Amino acid sequence: MHEIEDTGSKAGAIELSGLEKPLGFVVDNSTPVVARFVSSNPPPVGDYVVIEHPDGIVLGMVEHVGTRSITLNALPGVYDPAIVEKLSAEMGDEDVFFECTARLLGDVETLRMPRLPPLPGARVYRAPSNLLKHVFGGKEPYWIRLGVLASRPDIPVYINVNRLVTRHTAILAVTGAGKSNTVAVIVDRLVKHGGTVLIFDFHGEYVGSSLGGRVNVIEPLLNPRLLSIAELMVLLGIEQRYYNQERVLRKALAKLKEAGSEEKGGFLDTLASIVEHMAHRRREESTAATAVVNKIESLRERYGEIIRDDAVDPVSRIRPGYANIVDLSRVDRDAADAVVSHMLRIVLAERKRHKLTGSSQVPFPVLIVVEEAHILAPRDEDTLSKYWLARIAREGRKFGVGLMLVSQRPKGLDPDILSQANNLVVLRIVEPSDQRYIQAASESLSDDLVAHLPSLNTGEAVVIGPFIRIPALVRIDKYEGRLGGADIDVVAEWQSLSRTLDEAGSVDDLVSEFM
Repeated sequence: MHEIEDTGSKAGAIELSGLEKPLGFVVDNSTPVVARFVSSNPPPVGDYVVIEHPDGIVLGMVEHVGTRSITLNALPGVYDPAIVEKLSAEMGDEDVFFECTARLLGDVETLRMPRLPPLPGARVYRAPSNLLKHVFGGKEPYWIRLGVLASRPDIPVYINVNRLVTRHTAILAVTGAGKSNTVAVIVDRLVKHGGTVLIFDFHGEYVGSSLGGRVNVIEPLLNPRLLSIAELMVLLGIEQRYYNQERVLRKALAKLKEAGSEEKGGFLDTLASIVEHMAHRRREESTAATAVVNKIESLRERYGEIIRDDAVDPVSRIRPGYANIVDLSRVDRDAADAVVSHMLRIVLAERKRHKLTGSSQVPFPVLIVVEEAHILAPRDEDTLSKYWLARIAREGRKFGVGLMLVSQRPKGLDPDILSQANNLVVLRIVEPSDQRYIQAASESLSDDLVAHLPSLNTGEAVVIGPFIRIPALVRIDKYEGRLGGADIDVVAEWQSLSRTLDEAGSVDDLVSEFM
């Protein structure tokens, strides 16, 4: 937990006399981590309470609320509906009470965790708004607003920018729960404060946006001369087990780098000629060389639009203070892997060079947003991007390279990389295996918080990590700009097509208009 920084407010110093009427009272079996209390007027799940404690006043987050009946509690084992119906006729509002659980978050002054549990009978109060505004507030540009508390819409929630970047972040949810909106809100506010963001956009959701008012779209063009051997092998489809083909390719690339060899034609043409010549000269390499020539021809057909000899390195096109969007919507998975791994490798190398020498083509910190992270860093498969994402997850914070992983399939994401994302924004997650997987990767997610993930409304999220002072159930702000990730209006499009068909007179006439 973080100490509450001085923001000029006196909200941290509260007195019991300034609190409202108690909500309830602590009962047995509380611990220094969890307090159990009973109430006749319970707070909602996700709300905050303050509790009397031997060391002062402790702040807690309500994680569980359950109903109990005094009458039924006195008659254990009554499960007959007829008996319960008769008893309920005699039970009034005073017969019902609520058992609640609050996770203790620390004392209200410093958020340091108590070493002793609250005592039985200790009074429990609704946390004052001025205290919560103090806890969740922050000064821009070091803090940016994420949304409001779901249980207290009058309390804005801010997150720490430095910890957002240096401690890495994961945004996880099912489709349609609000991942893209969350990314847009964060990126928009970072860019408005001069932040540099690099987004790998699989579906073109951000290409036409106006994030922060400064958007720089980067086409996924690669100069083959600048690719590593591993990246070139991915594009060629040469797997590591094809060691003969890899050996042929390495020899051909070595010859290609000799003086004058690149002047004979384009990179791929020259490479193909060298490999073909090798097939005729060495009998033992003939089969492998022929296969490599065929794969070079296939590469030209599949990736001719993104492989260009005159292409500049895409990293050199990253603009500081912009939302830099790499449009991967028109390339397949292998091409995306090559583009992303290449840029990750260069960005990390340039940031290291900047720290060591002060000279670099990336002389500014970068937050890298990886959409569909489970595709680039799958759990049970090795990819080039996965290797570099793992490197950045381990080393990036020292060099000003942050990661934001976005995924709708958490269990498909590499666990080592996910565990390096100390900050979590978890929107609605329905699949139990996904819930367990996320919880296993984060020690901060309690069983009670996980249990609420399926019932979150669109745009609501459990927010946990070093970038927020205490865990929160947050209603994410709505990004007011345009995004391409929203569901299409299927009925409206069908109706529009129907009207067009009526006007055209026939399907053939309509088709001819579009040919």
